[in-house]
Amino acid sequence: MILTPIPRATLARSLDRFADQLPGPAARSAFARIRATAAARAAGDEAARHRQIALACARRCGMAVHPEGTKCHFNWDGTALDGMTEAYVILHEIAHFVLAPPERRGLLDFGLGPGPDTRDRAAAEAAIVLPPLAREDDEAAASLLGILWEAELGQPALASFLDQNWLEGLDRVAAPHFAAVVADLRRRGGLDAKGRAALPRRPASPARSGTATAPGDCAAG
Repeated sequence: MILTPIPRATLARSLDRFADQLPGPAARSAFARIRATAAARAAGDEAARHRQIALACARRCGMAVHPEGTKCHFNWDGTALDGMTEAYVILHEIAHFVLAPPERRGLLDFGLGPGPDTRDRAAAEAAIVLPPLAREDDEAAASLLGILWEAELGQPALASFLDQNWLEGLDRVAAPHFAAVVADLRRRGGLDAKGRAALPRRPASPARSGTATAPGDCAAG
């Protein structure tokens, strides 16, 4: 849900203002990749094709996917992914998976609490293992990583960027927050110096116990 909708007539100017405030080449390059994509969601056959591509990415990262027709109460139930959601939701869940340490991958909604699509909110609340600020940081990192994967796949990353409120606080906190999350993903190995995200694939070797798979280990393959 967009907190502060931006009229399409002023969107280009708002994106220019955001870009002008970004510090450093990695943040500017990452945003340029996002901005080059569509601001509207795909529909019909194109949306279906995007979903199949996202599901292939999930499987390459080692995520199981529930069979079609399965009634799912969570996007991720600790065992398998609800594959009947949109491509951008699937990519967001993959981002959570590769950013989470192994002990959180077995939890409902990765131990972060209920998301917008969670049906059994009480169970997701009971599975929370991180304090609020840590959950916010994890959500921001997964949001941006998923959006940058959309950009690499030629999917409408800008639509997700807007929907997930990256322009909120445009003239105050939006650009510094974006740059900080880019820096965090670079430290985790998810982005290169040019702000480009490697696409998901299965890691070459299992992650050590208690250690998250570096997003950079989910590279194009």
